[in-house]
Amino acid sequence: MILGAIFMVLPLLIVLINALKSPADYSAHGPLSLPHGIHLDGLTDFWNRVNFGRTLLNSIVISGSVAVGGVVLSVLNAYAIGIGKVKGKAWFLAFFVLANVLPQEALVYPLYYLSKQVGLYDTRLSLIIVFSVVQAAFGTYLLSSVLGAFPKEVIEAAKIDGANSWQVLWRMVVPVSRPTIGVLLVFFFIWTWNEFLLPLVMLPSNDNQTVSVALGVLQGQRLMDATMTNAAGLLGALPAIVFFLLFQRTLTRGIAAGAVK
Repeated sequence: MILGAIFMVLPLLIVLINALKSPADYSAHGPLSLPHGIHLDGLTDFWNRVNFGRTLLNSIVISGSVAVGGVVLSVLNAYAIGIGKVKGKAWFLAFFVLANVLPQEALVYPLYYLSKQVGLYDTRLSLIIVFSVVQAAFGTYLLSSVLGAFPKEVIEAAKIDGANSWQVLWRMVVPVSRPTIGVLLVFFFIWTWNEFLLPLVMLPSNDNQTVSVALGVLQGQRLMDATMTNAAGLLGALPAIVFFLLFQRTLTRGIAAGAVK
């Protein structure tokens, strides 16, 4: 376990070290040496080049909205399939599995054409809608198996006491499924944060770019600034790492609850 943690932290540590070097220091001593002084030019140059403050806000808004929207859709779909009386449940689950394995390259042109037709092209809302549906496919498949094992007697007793379907969902099913929902929330945020292809196609303007697309600005340059590249990688990964650490307990509890079940 300790060895695995070292291999996970070591690349980030190397990126951090090189992000704090000057280009001359990097050229003279290589990527594995400690920096001779702290130089923040790579960080500030990348921040100003891509307007990283706005880019960061775009990614946070899109990823956060998708995480919440995807979880809500997953809960509603899974409640209908796992507990509700929906005919052909197996076919619905097969459809969601197929949606999970469908490559995004196959979705690019249809989504591009459709967003143009409805006037959502080059808007953050277009990505929020698309990714909420895409992430909900996985969430529905996972939650359906969890809710399928929910005690029917409890639901029937609640309905006898006068509870309607919405009350059963929000007051009974959601609280019991909170650990799994928390895991989905974390995964949806991180997965959306790391998306590159669809944001690149759907958000061509600089004002709507996400962090993953902004990192691609450094590619294709005639002269590569290694320190700026490391600075960009550090700035791009740091928010996702912070989010993961903040919700680490939620993730751990959710996985533990799933293992017990």
